[in-house]
Amino acid sequence: MAKLFPTVSWAKGANVYEVNIRQYTKEGTFKAFQQHLPRLQEMGVEILWLMPITPISLEKRQGSLGSYYACSSYTQVNPEFGSLDDLKALVTDVHSRGMKLIIDWVANHTGWDHHWKTEHPDWYHKNDKNDFFDKNGWADVIDLNYNNVAMRQEMIRSMQYWINECDIDGFRCDMAHLVPLDFWKDARSNCDHLKPLFWLAETDNNEYHDVFDATYAWSWMHKSEQFFRGHCPFHEFKHELSRLTELPADCYKLIFTSNHDENSWNGTEYDKYGDAAKMLAVFCCTYKAMPLVYSGQELPNTKRLQFFDKDQIEWRDEPALHEFYQTLLQGRDQSNALKYGDIEMLPTNANDKVIAFIRKYESREVLVLLNFSADEKSKLSLQHESFHGTFESLFSGLHYDFSHEMNFELEPWGYLVYRK
Repeated sequence: MAKLFPTVSWAKGANVYEVNIRQYTKEGTFKAFQQHLPRLQEMGVEILWLMPITPISLEKRQGSLGSYYACSSYTQVNPEFGSLDDLKALVTDVHSRGMKLIIDWVANHTGWDHHWKTEHPDWYHKNDKNDFFDKNGWADVIDLNYNNVAMRQEMIRSMQYWINECDIDGFRCDMAHLVPLDFWKDARSNCDHLKPLFWLAETDNNEYHDVFDATYAWSWMHKSEQFFRGHCPFHEFKHELSRLTELPADCYKLIFTSNHDENSWNGTEYDKYGDAAKMLAVFCCTYKAMPLVYSGQELPNTKRLQFFDKDQIEWRDEPALHEFYQTLLQGRDQSNALKYGDIEMLPTNANDKVIAFIRKYESREVLVLLNFSADEKSKLSLQHESFHGTFESLFSGLHYDFSHEMNFELEPWGYLVYRK
């Protein structure tokens, strides 16, 4: 399906950093998080995604603080995070640093004590007993009825509020596939009319690229977990990579090794991938897709953060992987081949454990080699007509003269990136 809306220029080839305000600092506020902006700017972050900023319902609340995704109003700020002016100040600071900020939007459901429930009960679905409910079995939320035109219109007005009031730059739309696609078309038309925005959908359904600039690579992530558990052969895992690029022009898959759901419910990237976590981070930042970094991955964070209760990220003065992610994110931004380039998978003599690809854009080229094996050093050779001239190692800064045929050695779970 052809994409109806162009992707805003600053989002093309960009990276996303997900911010868990509650757990990011001891205070858990916008102001406290704002102190981290210089570090994130230096690291190369381009788009900040704030998890829902709206107040959380008290009725049927999970845990002591509840779920971000069970809101009681679409047009108020969660007082735990600070004030509306605090949020405005954060957005202004983000923009002054050349970064963008998008907010999480939960359109499928509200919390049980959202004011719409009493003001407009007909805006919700009811079960056979005429009770509010959620068809997915989530205990703390109730489903909205998208057959109701008035509700749709008010939902869009609520989205417009944050654009007009805080000058946000887009939306990450929670469980977007649970909401009719025609609603999202209306929402984007009416919101983009105010300013060009970036739209990210939590869905792996490519039909939603009719509206959205980026969707989740859930299928790839699940396949990667299966591979690392020994439940999926390598060739099947590699085949899944093609789905990441089988998209309409101007569209992206969001790829990641962690996010708020994965970290809390399925474990950290080290729980899931072990010593391969850094190699997979290199993959996410170099493949033809949009990379996501979750709060604390630059530490690295090795604990599951509580979802419904306070569980602060344990920051240190110098996060150990700051320079690693800085190299990846800044290297991506500085390379048109990594931002915009087409991708070509390369055969090697180690196809049973190595992924190799080259990305090109005009005169720029990047070669990426990834070892998906814990074996001892993997020796590989490959040939390509592009292998001529001087290439720079992204991580060491050393320069190498490449010829038509090249030989490499990869450490267990190793990675090499060269740019020209």
